[in-house]
Amino acid sequence: MPISDVRIDADGCLLAGTYVEAGEPVAAALLIAGSGRTDRNSDVRLPGGQKLRGAVTRAIAEALDTVGVSTLRFDKRGVGASDGDYLSTGMDQRYADVRTARDWLAAKTAGLPLLAMGHSEGTYYAAQLGADGQAAGVTLLSGPARPGADVLTYQVGQLADRIPAVAKLILRLMRTDVVRAQRKNLAKILASTDDVIRVQGARVNARWTRDFVAHDPAQVLARIRVPVLAITGEHDLQVPPSDVDVMGRLVQGPFEGHVVADLSHMLRPDPNSLGPRSYRRQARQPVSPEVLRLVTDWVTLHWATP
Repeated sequence: MPISDVRIDADGCLLAGTYVEAGEPVAAALLIAGSGRTDRNSDVRLPGGQKLRGAVTRAIAEALDTVGVSTLRFDKRGVGASDGDYLSTGMDQRYADVRTARDWLAAKTAGLPLLAMGHSEGTYYAAQLGADGQAAGVTLLSGPARPGADVLTYQVGQLADRIPAVAKLILRLMRTDVVRAQRKNLAKILASTDDVIRVQGARVNARWTRDFVAHDPAQVLARIRVPVLAITGEHDLQVPPSDVDVMGRLVQGPFEGHVVADLSHMLRPDPNSLGPRSYRRQARQPVSPEVLRLVTDWVTLHWATP
């Protein structure tokens, strides 16, 4: 399992990544991390210098190596060791970077089927590659099938009810309505035209947020004619688990969908449905072995050498 650090030129911006070459490979896979300042391993740098080790794409890469799939995963523009500015990057630029990484992997593994596998936000770009005929198969982990505006509505409804009791008391004493405050912040972003604005004192990527709210993955999913695997946790509070069934009705190619019991958006056990409140605790556990098995079984079913 040779592992190489690579630098990929994306129109003058160097993207840093990790390429893992499988022995006797049967396919290659581009792994695309989720939303936020997420690096090639799905780890996120938190305020204060701490790191939330999501490790989803890293775990997928390690699992795929066992079934003969070479992989490439990379740091987003402006994240980790990649050049560029994270805050001013919209979804169109992120997809352009994904396409560049895909082309690099295709040249490196010429002759092999190329798969696109995304987690969370990464599912948008994996699906787009499949719809554009740039992938032989697509894996969608913790991804939605509805517009971004509807995803935000779902998140607010799920997460507002799970605010700790002490925090709820403080907010009540401060006469703060969390849902109303979030809607006000979003309205400010949507009314802006700048790439980056300040919201409650913090600089935010307004361009990406506007793109996300307007994006409807259903239109892309309906154009996919290659095999698709979709997996979402039953206790995912960031995307609706029921969207797996919606994906199955939309895609035009062979479809396999799973809603895995107890799992969160991070694909770890979250039996009490605490969501982001427990992400640090969840990160101390490995990615669900069942998810990894479903991915490797799907690859073996479609691309293993007879």
